[in-house]
Amino acid sequence: MLLFQRQVEPFRGSWSLLGEVPDAETSMDKSAQDIIYKLTGVKDLYLSQLKTYGDLDRDPLERVISIVYYSLIRVDVFKKIDLKKHNAKWFALNEIPEIILDHKQMINDAISKLREIAKTEPLGFRLLPKLFTLPQLQNLYECLYGIEFDSRNFRKKILSSGFLKKTDKKDKTSSRKGAFLFSFIEPNELDEKEKKETNIKDVFQF
Repeated sequence: MLLFQRQVEPFRGSWSLLGEVPDAETSMDKSAQDIIYKLTGVKDLYLSQLKTYGDLDRDPLERVISIVYYSLIRVDVFKKIDLKKHNAKWFALNEIPEIILDHKQMINDAISKLREIAKTEPLGFRLLPKLFTLPQLQNLYECLYGIEFDSRNFRKKILSSGFLKKTDKKDKTSSRKGAFLFSFIEPNELDEKEKKETNIKDVFQF
């Protein structure tokens, strides 16, 4: 989770989600895209609207309505973001600090949304580099769900999902023997029969 420390009052110095007040001539989707581009310098990132927050007392100063989006950024992309420029910092989902207003509720809602999506779609498309190992994929889902999977069972089920393609390349950074690298099969590479057979939800039965 990417948070930043506010540089202005109110709540100066407190951790907050990133956001801006949109102008009257820009759509909400375009405003969200502009904020992400300003932060990362990367276009065409995954971006989806989460929810609108409009409780009357959510801001102590005035009536504020927030339209929240979430973005998924691949690990090899977010490492290039200049965090100091924006007074920002990445936090593990289980180590999120005290945060202003109802932003913690926004984060919890986004996590719940991602967990539901991940049961039926290959979420790693948006978060992992193009080539990855099965332990890296398992680590991604363990971080998202906050639990540990049995490695042998995870490997068996994830390989049967139909979303992965094994390559002849290996990652030897953690051992001399190395681990085979995999890639996701793009949905448009599957025929209609394969699309019906691909299923990731059985991997996460809890």
